[in-house]
Order: sequence, then structure tokens, then C-alpha cells
Amino acid sequence: MVSGLLSVVLLLASGTVAGVLFAVALSIVPALLAMPPGRYIYAHKLLGRNWDPTMPALVLSSTLLAAVLAVLATDRARTVLFAVAAVLLVAVAGVSHLANVPINKQLRELDPDRMPVQWQDPRRLWRRWHLLRTGFAVLALALIATAITVG
Repeated sequence: MVSGLLSVVLLLASGTVAGVLFAVALSIVPALLAMPPGRYIYAHKLLGRNWDPTMPALVLSSTLLAAVLAVLATDRARTVLFAVAAVLLVAVAGVSHLANVPINKQLRELDPDRMPVQWQDPRRLWRRWHLLRTGFAVLALALIATAITVG
């Protein structure tokens, strides 16, 4: 019963993580790439306001739930699937923390109306890191769904 409830919560949380990252990659990143620098900085600040506190909590809670379910699993296949999903979610958090977040912090310090002359545009680099973490999140979700259905 507890494993079933945790599985539903994990599926919802990890599905939200993968869905948000996928939607950002599919729609928001191309829109940001098309904007002039000042408008991009302004939009980036607006978009990050609510996601910055929410996404880490979702990723970390999903990671914890996947690890707990790996321990609670009664068969090896589910243990491995949940454990690998937890590792992939750690990778999502790692890429976010080590690559995307530092870029986000630099962007927050900029005034969109007074862009530095020597500004180096980080959008393509940010996109590459974002696509990597999106891939990890989608793969984690697939493994979680598989572990739940084989259970």
C-alpha cells in the first residue's frame, strides 16, 4: 500500500519535472534565442522567478522517492529501475546546480536596459546543458513508469 502511494507521487513529481524541462526545451528556449539580448535578459528573469524555488524541490523529492522505492522493491528489476532513475535525477540536479544555475545567477545581475558592451551571450551554452538535463529527466521518468508497471 505504501509503495503504491509513493509510486503515484513519484510518477506525478518526476513527470512534472520531465514535462516542464521538455516544454522549456521545446518552446521557451527557442523563443529566448530569438530575442535581442536586453529583452532576453528581461524575459529570463521573469520566467525563472517561480521555477527557481519549485524545480529543485521537485527534483530532490523525486530523487528521494525513487531511492526509497528502490529499497522497498521486492524484486531485482524494480530495484534496479528505481535506483537508476534516482541516479538520473541526481544527474538532473547536478547539471542544474553546476551548469544552468550559475548562468542564471549571472543573468540576474544584468540590467536589460544597460547591457555591457562585451557581454558574452550564454544562451547556446545554457541550452546545451538544459537539453542534457532534460534527457536525463525523460529517461528517469521512463524507468520509473517501467518499474511501476512491472510491479
